[in-house]
Amino acid sequence: MKRTATRLADGRELFYYDLRDDTVRDAPDLRRPAPVATTSEVRRDPLLGDSVVIASHRQGRTYHPPPDDCPLCPSRAGRSTEIPEPDYDVAVFENRFPSLAGDSGRCEVVCFTPDHHASFADLDEERAGLVLAAWTDRTADLAELPTVAQVFCFENRGAEIGVTLGHPHGQIYAYPFTTPRTERMLASAAGHHRRTGGENLFDATVAAERADGRRVVLDTDHWTAFVPYAAHWPYELHLYPRRRVPDLPALDDAARTEFPQVYLELLRRFDRIFGLPEPTPYVSAWHQAPFRHPHRSEFALHLELFTVRRAPGKLKFLAGSESGMSVFINDVPPEAAAERLREVAST
Repeated sequence: MKRTATRLADGRELFYYDLRDDTVRDAPDLRRPAPVATTSEVRRDPLLGDSVVIASHRQGRTYHPPPDDCPLCPSRAGRSTEIPEPDYDVAVFENRFPSLAGDSGRCEVVCFTPDHHASFADLDEERAGLVLAAWTDRTADLAELPTVAQVFCFENRGAEIGVTLGHPHGQIYAYPFTTPRTERMLASAAGHHRRTGGENLFDATVAAERADGRRVVLDTDHWTAFVPYAAHWPYELHLYPRRRVPDLPALDDAARTEFPQVYLELLRRFDRIFGLPEPTPYVSAWHQAPFRHPHRSEFALHLELFTVRRAPGKLKFLAGSESGMSVFINDVPPEAAAERLREVAST
């Protein structure tokens, strides 16, 4: 992998990740620098104890542009985009409309492919491995920023999820605090550690799922994918490396090599769940340990993949119980979801 660092006309950082070491990336951003104004503010909820990001400038972000006006496609004659080169393998740049900025963190956009009409599932294993390398590199870089406590790499796919740009891409959020979901996981792990005399909760959870077997979807030499016992979403997968590590930079070479095959297979199964011609909307989220948390070593890197579609033509909405009381109601039994995800395996 070759990484080339440069800057856009307005000063934002841009990184090219290329499969070939002899690739040259020197195209300048020909756009006139536009003022970048961010109003990101983190406020603490005194009752719940969690953080809320106020980012009013995002009201003016790019919203469902036509394909020929996509800001994530490569630049071409007469039309410059966020990526000045006429082609690229994987590109990462600072978000023009970040939810987090300055002392409040940082947001980046990850473009998986120059093909506007593709998806992550369409990538070959080499390109998927390059995306993993980019996620890893950005996590390691952002960890060095003194204001960053945790890095979150994720992909939203589909209008049903709320995606406003159709080009296949993901995002990276660098938070200035440990996120509430991670804090809850770490608190649960600490409690389990005390009650059991030292057992790791993540290890115990994966071991229990593998021993039970009913919800295991894919089990390889270096990765295990299963539908969790208390799945929140109609179809939800958790993917763990067999060797517990806190974050992406800590993955060993064997797990890193096997990941593209495993992940692409899971994404392709998701697209076959409902037997529909259109792709399945999903959120794919890497959960990594916060960098300076006292219980960092107890955390287990894992990916959570889920869809809001519960049946053809039907979506799972976060209504009263979920939004008002944080109590999820799942219409699809996890065992049935796992069985379906095994049924649609590639042949």
